[in-house]
Amino acid sequence: MWSRRAFLRTSTGLGAGVLTARPAAPDAVGRSAEALAAQTPEASAQEEPYWRAVQDAFAVDRTTVNLNNGAASPSPRVVHEALVRHVEEANRRPVEYGRVLAERVETARRALAAEFGCDPEEMAITRNATEALHIAQAGVDLRSGDEVVTTDQDYPRMLWMWDQRARRDGIVVRRLQFPVPTTAADLLRRIEEAVTPRTKVLHVCHITNVTGQLFPVRELSRMARDRGILTIVDGAQAAGHIPVNLGELDCDVYGTSLHKWLMAPLGTGFLYVRRERIERLWPLQATVAGMRGNIRKFEDIGTQPAAARAALVEALEFHRTIGVERKAARLRHLTLRWAEALGAHPRVRLLSSVEAGQTWGLATVAIDGVNAATLAPTLLERYGIVVGAAVSQGLPGPVFPFSGLRVTPQVCTTLGEIDRFVDALRDVLRT
Repeated sequence: MWSRRAFLRTSTGLGAGVLTARPAAPDAVGRSAEALAAQTPEASAQEEPYWRAVQDAFAVDRTTVNLNNGAASPSPRVVHEALVRHVEEANRRPVEYGRVLAERVETARRALAAEFGCDPEEMAITRNATEALHIAQAGVDLRSGDEVVTTDQDYPRMLWMWDQRARRDGIVVRRLQFPVPTTAADLLRRIEEAVTPRTKVLHVCHITNVTGQLFPVRELSRMARDRGILTIVDGAQAAGHIPVNLGELDCDVYGTSLHKWLMAPLGTGFLYVRRERIERLWPLQATVAGMRGNIRKFEDIGTQPAAARAALVEALEFHRTIGVERKAARLRHLTLRWAEALGAHPRVRLLSSVEAGQTWGLATVAIDGVNAATLAPTLLERYGIVVGAAVSQGLPGPVFPFSGLRVTPQVCTTLGEIDRFVDALRDVLRT
């Protein structure tokens, strides 16, 4: 059994350069990507020389293994350098450079809209998914007795907002429970059965943060629109992770963080609002009446640092250089590597479907008889591995209880790091 101290001692054998920044490598990533142009995403996912070039574009601390990128991912070096450059220039000439940053934020808005399939006038840049979704949750007009349908596996901060509106406005919040994993057909059936004539809002995840369960967003959105129901989608674990086209999803509102799968600076996210819904949705902070139909009313929160938003341009360019299809295939390749290695053990149970088109870079594994909330810190202390703990929450006495480790690699994750996680869990299973 390894201790954390022993692990750190042995990690020095990797060389003094583990924490040393290498030269930025976005050009190398682009050149390598050109060589893979004729390959399918699934084939290119296994081209290790290419992914080594991608890994070299990051300056990460490899004395620990970060398998919790679904919480926050490191940015590529080129993105971090842009952020630092903007911060330094804003400090040197805050008023003058503020105008430069404002123009760059508009460039980022156009780039985000192009990447995610909407009009730039439907795209607000926010600080994270919580801010984006809270704008919609607090901004929709609801009266006492109106119903909101959501699930007990939605993100806690969003559930707290609906609970607050229930206390403040007398609305009814219906949290559905479902097994993990389940199917799109099961989710659609459960939600359709929960909807009543008093339902005004349907709030679901695109991909849940606990087990990576994929929701049939397009089908749910169209069902809801036919019944006059507003659809709010939490895309914090989807945008930048898998292909996302907001026009095709057909939802009314979509909020996400960009510091996870898009690998943008901390404090970046976006709020998409369908054009015809913008005017009827109130911003969190008051704006002049003339902004009523302007998507920028959701960003008008007074003086704020713009450097992180400006650096979204580099984050999007790096993301596009890899290609979202290739990126999703690589994340799935990394997930299948550990899932297939551990899945045959009788005490191991996957809480995520590993069927094609269901799971990419977020999956959850349970070990019978082991509490994930205890195991996650143990993996860090003994093996230097960072994972998340996914535990059923929300309603008391859940119908479908679960406890597992949420594993979220990133494109900078190496095969060796995945194998260290496998070895650590095998050690846990033995002891």
